[in-house]
Amino acid sequence: MTLRSGLFLPLFDELADPAVIARLSVEAEAAGWHGVFVWDHVRWREPVLAVADPWITLAAVAAATRNVRLGPMVTPLARRRPVKVARETATLDRLSGGRLTLGVGLGSDQFGSEFAVTGEELDERRRAQMLDESLDILTAAWSGEPVRHRGEHYTVDGMRFLPRPVQRPGVPVWVAGFYGKPRPLRRAARYQGFMPVNLDHPGQLAQIVTDLAALRQAVGAAAQPYDIVAALPPGSDPAPYAAAGATWWLAEFPAQGVTADLVRAVIRDGPAVRS
Repeated sequence: MTLRSGLFLPLFDELADPAVIARLSVEAEAAGWHGVFVWDHVRWREPVLAVADPWITLAAVAAATRNVRLGPMVTPLARRRPVKVARETATLDRLSGGRLTLGVGLGSDQFGSEFAVTGEELDERRRAQMLDESLDILTAAWSGEPVRHRGEHYTVDGMRFLPRPVQRPGVPVWVAGFYGKPRPLRRAARYQGFMPVNLDHPGQLAQIVTDLAALRQAVGAAAQPYDIVAALPPGSDPAPYAAAGATWWLAEFPAQGVTADLVRAVIRDGPAVRS
């Protein structure tokens, strides 16, 4: 099985420029990389000051490339309106010719107080409820049929979302979560992929693969394609994670001190070849 490889870029400081990310994406595509994924934040702790919008950046990537998959890794849906995300995802999927993957999660206030300083929901249980409601709305919206949703957090009363995404039945969703927490795994079993955010060794990934197989069997999704994502620092050997069941390796750059030249050096090193 081929292990697909992607860049996982923070849109901070020197990389807080859609034109820079678009050029790097073109170079990555030419070098054989399979994906370009970006962080989704509105703020980070100092010394990071400059932060780019992920959706506009991804639109630039989509317009500049032809083959790489792209998407936010991960967008905290609780601080985004699901109706707006439904429009954004369908539009971006069409612009890219069906190359969008939507990474989702709870998000965290830990690194930049971006929820606290903007008045967003701080309670993780409520954010989880908002995340699940948003995913229900998105799944319904991508069908092109009228969406009727009345939940604790959101209401959509018979609205249709057209045009639909290119991908059918909709945009693939990768759910992010911490290793050892059961709720993100149960959520991920209903969608198309899982990205653990705190892996220390391949054995943890192997356990995740086993647990997800059982959960997906229980919800009747065992036969559907599924991605397991290992985000590792540049220079890591992804082979043990591929052997444990990873289908994607993302070269995850740190929040601070990343330059375009550093990203280019990783691009030149090339993607992983085989699992």
